Amino acid sequence: MKQHKQLFQRLGAAAFWLAVWQCAAMAVGQEVFLVSPVQAVRTLLRLLPQAEFWQRVGFSSGRILLGFGLGVAVSIVLAVAAQAWHTADVLLAPVLQLVKATPVASFIILALVWVRGASLSVLISFLMVLPVLYGAVRTGIQSADPQLLEMTKVFRLPLGRRLRAVWLPAVLPAFRQGCSVALGICWKSGVAAEVIGLPNGSIGDALYRAKITLSTGELFAWTFVIILLSAGFEKLFLLLLDCVTRAVTGEVPQC
Repeated sequence: MKQHKQLFQRLGAAAFWLAVWQCAAMAVGQEVFLVSPVQAVRTLLRLLPQAEFWQRVGFSSGRILLGFGLGVAVSIVLAVAAQAWHTADVLLAPVLQLVKATPVASFIILALVWVRGASLSVLISFLMVLPVLYGAVRTGIQSADPQLLEMTKVFRLPLGRRLRAVWLPAVLPAFRQGCSVALGICWKSGVAAEVIGLPNGSIGDALYRAKITLSTGELFAWTFVIILLSAGFEKLFLLLLDCVTRAVTGEVPQC
C-alpha cells in the first residue's frame, strides 16, 4: 500500500511539472525558445523509427558504458592496492583528488590533444567515475568487521571463503551506492565530451546539430533520451548487482 502511495505521489509530481512546462511554453509562444512537452514527445516519436537514431544511441551507449566498466575495474584494483600498501594510498590520494576537483570541460579540452573524438567519451566517463567508485570501495573495505577478520585468520580460511564471508558483504552495499552516483555522472560527462569532441554518429553530435539549427524540439527529445538511457541503465545495473549481493550473502537471488 505504501509503495502504491509513493508511486501515485511521484506520478502526481511529474504531472504537475509537465503542466508547468506546458503553461510556460504556451506563455512564451515561440517553439525556438521553449517547446511544449507535447511537441517534444512528437519529435521523439518521429526520431524513433529512424535507423540513424538507434545508431547514435548504440554508439554513445557503448562508449560511455565502456568507460564506466573500465572505471569499475580500475577503481577496485586501486582501492585494494591502497588498502594493502600505505605507499600506494599516499601516491594515489593527490591524483584522485586532482581528478575529482578538475572541471569536466577542462579534462575534455585537454584530452582532445591526445585522443580522437570517437574515444573521448570513453576516457572522460572513466575519469569521472574513477574517484567516486574508488572512494566507495575503500569505504566498504574499511567497514569490514575486524572481529570477523580475526576469526578468518584464526581458522585459516582460504581467500575465497574470506571474500564471500567478510569482504564482499562489507563492500557491496557501499559499492552499490557509489555505482548509483557514478552512472549518472558517467552519462553527463560522456555526452558533454561528445558535444565538444563531436564524433560522427553520437548523441552529443546530434545535440550540437540541433542547437546550431535551432531545432529546439530535437534538443529536448535527445535530452529526454539521455535521461531515459541513464535511468534505465542505472536500474538494470543495480538490479543485477542486487542479485549478486543476495547470492553472495546466502539469500536466493530474485532476478
